[in-house]
Amino acid sequence: MKKSITAMLAAGVMGMCAGAGAATPPAQSGNSQAVLLQGFHWHSANYSSPNWYNTLHANVADLKTMGFSHVWFPPPSDSAAAEGYLPRQLNVLSSRYGSSAELTNVVRAFTNNGIKAVADIVVNHRVGSTGWSDLTNPNWTTHAIVNNDECNCGLGNPDTGDGFSAARDIDHRNVGEVQNGIIGWLNHTLKPVGFSGIRFDYVKGFSPSYAGQYANAFGAEFCVGELWTDLNLNNIDAHRQQIMNWIDGTGSSCGAFDFTTKGLLNDALANGNYWRLRDASGKPQGALGWWPAMAVTFVDNHDTGPSESCGNGQNHWSVPCGSVMEGYAYVLSHPGIPTVYYPHIYNWNLKTPIAALMAARRTAGVHSTSPVAIQQATQGLYAAIISGNTRQLAMKIGPNSWSPAGSGWTLQTSGNNYAVWIK
Repeated sequence: MKKSITAMLAAGVMGMCAGAGAATPPAQSGNSQAVLLQGFHWHSANYSSPNWYNTLHANVADLKTMGFSHVWFPPPSDSAAAEGYLPRQLNVLSSRYGSSAELTNVVRAFTNNGIKAVADIVVNHRVGSTGWSDLTNPNWTTHAIVNNDECNCGLGNPDTGDGFSAARDIDHRNVGEVQNGIIGWLNHTLKPVGFSGIRFDYVKGFSPSYAGQYANAFGAEFCVGELWTDLNLNNIDAHRQQIMNWIDGTGSSCGAFDFTTKGLLNDALANGNYWRLRDASGKPQGALGWWPAMAVTFVDNHDTGPSESCGNGQNHWSVPCGSVMEGYAYVLSHPGIPTVYYPHIYNWNLKTPIAALMAARRTAGVHSTSPVAIQQATQGLYAAIISGNTRQLAMKIGPNSWSPAGSGWTLQTSGNNYAVWIK
């Protein structure tokens, strides 16, 4: 259990862990007021007139007004799958989302408005251009494919993580082709576009040390990995320990999506089990309770939840559609780096209430390592007071009533089963 990390954070020593010495991304070194936008959904690749990059471009000023600090883009490279998760030619940046020029235009529009661009990096696997194993642009031989890949064509080392059957698993021990090829792609293809952050896809497929190596070589200002593993609600600590171990394995160079908190919110919002959100020590139960600076929280994303409306998209592990704003009342009021999902703003017509929660977070000065004093965590109610840089924020979710004790509290925003106050 990483209680030592919690103690270090409490002492104000940010970013220290096993493997310390590598660079901790500035946005994740603690006391960060970053808020991440996931700037796409599962159907974004199917937009044609305008395409997705131009759709996103049209909303840059709006998203700046809402207060986002970072925007996560879909996989930018040529892919055998429209969504981008079966990369084919890494160095070709025209995709179903738009052309290379349109990608550059929208990234620069965001960066010119003070919003940093995060690229979705898929390096666990690749597909061939015409067959199973002809990996082109950059050109890699079958020595770049692990020798236990299901194609029986790999001449590389054994895989350093879980297999991925839809494509060829890449041998990250291969320095000449793979490591140098990925670092070259990051620095000479993606960096000139204007990307400064990284989101690593499917990180359970390869050793976290390589994610740390690539993030450091790129000089990532923000880095987050997708470690999505099975959650046993009767053994929460084991699940968040996996997340801690992965972050440690990157040498503190990358944070991770807080899938533990995601699963706890799913259960609380579906079944009223808000008590799950507090651990035995009185802290938030997810990864954000152990290492908030590195925990990237979210309500739903392109895989877990619906896209343009309830019931469509991937929808693999979603919160109840009617409880989305309750989820945001939690993640946007708590430490960690919260994520907002694009379709919730523009397709679900939740822009106004989400913007109000973001404004309350800014007004109170809540940041990634803000202290949390949980007031209630029972069936039907969770309430907490979070200390920001400038003021205190109180919040509640759940059908049961609650309001902060004492004078000086002002209600900032509220909705079905949630409310937020500031003092």
